[in-house]
Amino acid sequence: MEQSLPPEARLPSDPAAGTPAPGRTATIAYFVGGGIASLAGAAFLIRDGGWNGGHIVILEETSVLGGSLDGAGSAETGYVIRGGRMFADETYTCTYDLLSSIPSVDNPHKTVREEIRRFNRQHPTASRCRLVRAGEKIDASKMGLDNRDRLDLTEVLGLSEHALGSKRIEDHFQPAFFKTNFWSMWGTMFAFQPWHSLVEFKRYLHRFFQEFPRIDTLGGVRRTRYNQFDSIVLPLSRWLQQQGVRFLTGCRVTDLDFRRGLDGKAVERIRYTRDGAPGAITVADADYVFVTLGSMTAASSLGSMTTAPGLDTRDPGAAWTLWETLARANPEFGRPAAFNGDVAGSKWLSFTATLRDPLFFELMEKFSGNPAGTGGLVTFTDSRWLMSIVLAHQPHFLNQPKDVQVFWGYGLFPDEEGNFVHKKMSDCSGAEILTELLHHLRFDAHLAAILQAANCIPCMMPYITSQFMPRAPGDRPPVVPAGTRHLAFIGQFCEMPDDVVFTVEYSVRSAQTAVYSLLGLERPLPPIYRGQHDLRMMVDAVKTMLH
Repeated sequence: MEQSLPPEARLPSDPAAGTPAPGRTATIAYFVGGGIASLAGAAFLIRDGGWNGGHIVILEETSVLGGSLDGAGSAETGYVIRGGRMFADETYTCTYDLLSSIPSVDNPHKTVREEIRRFNRQHPTASRCRLVRAGEKIDASKMGLDNRDRLDLTEVLGLSEHALGSKRIEDHFQPAFFKTNFWSMWGTMFAFQPWHSLVEFKRYLHRFFQEFPRIDTLGGVRRTRYNQFDSIVLPLSRWLQQQGVRFLTGCRVTDLDFRRGLDGKAVERIRYTRDGAPGAITVADADYVFVTLGSMTAASSLGSMTTAPGLDTRDPGAAWTLWETLARANPEFGRPAAFNGDVAGSKWLSFTATLRDPLFFELMEKFSGNPAGTGGLVTFTDSRWLMSIVLAHQPHFLNQPKDVQVFWGYGLFPDEEGNFVHKKMSDCSGAEILTELLHHLRFDAHLAAILQAANCIPCMMPYITSQFMPRAPGDRPPVVPAGTRHLAFIGQFCEMPDDVVFTVEYSVRSAQTAVYSLLGLERPLPPIYRGQHDLRMMVDAVKTMLH
């Protein structure tokens, strides 16, 4: 997909870019960043805005599209996914709207949305082993909340975001709350830490209110057929390429120049470096610029079966450095330091295990009572790393051989020593992480055989929950900043009232909002589901909290 970029130009400049759609001028849309927000924005421009794809340019720093929705590797080298995404029918309305227009990789006569719906009918989620303690399954239907916890939860649901301010979750709840089954499930389901933003926690309570009664079974979880790169990014990027969208990889955007006028300031030039050489793109008055701010997977590092991943944030990546540059000159563009300024609070470690022996999957399916792909997260509540794993339906990668299995896991406390391997998780190799896991499951007798057939690759992510860090109004800029023309911010670090970050939905909704706003499309976005206003849901939630 890589294409050439002149040292200075207004793109596209070649005849292959095509002509504008009927009724449109030859305007150009530039997307800074090649993650899901930009891919979605390009698709909405074509589908809903009537654009010719040849007049859309996506500038991406790396050589791969998809951003945090990654998935790569082979049976020989080991597979890697930095994270896994769950979906929910009620919550992911913009995402499903997007995917209803994109042909599936497996069957181009079906859309990705249809593929997801069919796959989940065939493999519904019904966990029988959500929580494990001391090597035994525990009854996860009992929330373990006392009256004080219930009162505190109810209060968070009812208070305004202004009243909650920049408080942390731990500022509102008693210490015992973080030992309850409810917190073990809710916190690991969404990767919340006690020091994260209470406002973000409140938003999740509202947006996933319908998950209260099924939190122990994960019955509302929907999954993609393969990892999210193969199931979403690959078909979406292929479709965009077929529409003529230009992907310029290896292009690191470093700054935006603005011109100021009576009708506000507009982007005049996009500055970048590519192959070590600086360059610039001239932006015309009629053009549009969409910028992805920040990145949850920036500065990620991989280990191996024998080495631990490092932690190096000297270069946090273009998405952060560009935002910092823009914010210094334009304070209304937010405050990135509120999110990337505390790596100790935003980092955790994930791992992907590639297995050439079905033994672990056989043992785990027998232990949990769930065939792979039907159970969801299994959390070890007594793990000092607060480790969780999930066995997806196999194969999890398009190129995965039938005799290979892949599973994923993570630990929320990477700087704590393990229960069995007496090292910080962040200092552990893949073999040591698997050893800790197998001891938690009491699979000790099979440890040597499983390790011999395994390739576990750990991944350190310094900013993975940076969007959850405590924040104040103005720390995240709006999708369309006041006083600007033809500029929008998209991704996880723009502000959209009521919606929840750390979801694919947030990135897609931000892109859809940006496209509809800048183009002035009189077309409503899919509404935000508000289960907390449903009386039946309220009754079910109360019953759950009382159990």
